[in-house]
Amino acid sequence: MDTAQIAVVGAGVVGLSTALCISKLVPRCSITVISDKFTPDTTSDVAPGILIPHVYPETPSHKQKQWFRETFDHLFAISNSAEAGEAGVHLVSGWQIFRSIPTEAVPFWADVVLGFRKMTEAELRKFPQHVFGQAFTTLKCESSAYLPWLEKRVKESGGLLLTRQIKDLWELHSSFDVVVNCSGLGSRQLVGDSKIFPVRGQLLKVQAPWVKHFIRDGSGQTYIYPGAYGVTLGGSRQEGDWNLSPDAEVSRDIFSRCCTLEPSLRGAYDIKEKVGLRPCRAGVRLQNELLAQAGRKLPVVHHYGHGSGGFSMHWGTALEAARLLSECVQTLRNPIPKSNL
Repeated sequence: MDTAQIAVVGAGVVGLSTALCISKLVPRCSITVISDKFTPDTTSDVAPGILIPHVYPETPSHKQKQWFRETFDHLFAISNSAEAGEAGVHLVSGWQIFRSIPTEAVPFWADVVLGFRKMTEAELRKFPQHVFGQAFTTLKCESSAYLPWLEKRVKESGGLLLTRQIKDLWELHSSFDVVVNCSGLGSRQLVGDSKIFPVRGQLLKVQAPWVKHFIRDGSGQTYIYPGAYGVTLGGSRQEGDWNLSPDAEVSRDIFSRCCTLEPSLRGAYDIKEKVGLRPCRAGVRLQNELLAQAGRKLPVVHHYGHGSGGFSMHWGTALEAARLLSECVQTLRNPIPKSNL
């Protein structure tokens, strides 16, 4: 096998970054990204894209920190390059605030973001209902720019983008040597994973150019994230809800909560509602699996289940998925000879 034919199923931030990492790390591969939806119609297009980690109960904290650090370092380099504007990656500073003192005053990612510190009493006076806070600088990806930038990089590396709905991974057996499953919530049907479930998120995109600092309630329920093209206001977390239509009552509640934290948002304009379904799981699924059916075999690398942490972890987990794929390709190129016994 000279050139390995690789199919990456899924074209959100996880699928595209995985395809790009494979092209960089695994030699002699031909990569095709296959999805029924590409930007601007993916779940990733709705996400705020700010790097504040989601915690996965079933994933060791040192592994989560590694993924976050690799993602942060990768995006920080982009933010310091001439590519920053086109890629939509920039630094943003602000506050995470708490109504009671958290059990973990210093989170595992504190030394990855920039300038992490406890908020001063003077800063906390801005938020009279909160008693504790953390100030830091992190990164934000503008999905409307970052996803097309990733697509462009995949194509420049020789990859193909194919619009097609996959209902069974075996559909790909005749054309591809290895399949990388980055289908997110689609994995419920595609590989029968009942551990992944939707958590509906609704948010508002508004114009409020005077808002420069992010504000995030420690619960993650309410947030204000200024970006290059507007301010994102959120949010909602509705487990098991598949409804993609905006709910006017939820929007009013989001706007009210955000205005409590930042009263100047009463003057926001050009308000748009967005809804996405987070692909939630107790831990990201990153593993190889050899599917077998009627004497046929199909190597699969699973890479999905990031929940609300897709942007925060995507490059770190994509690097790991690429390493897993490299193992598959090496096995295909150098099969273990069968014993004569």
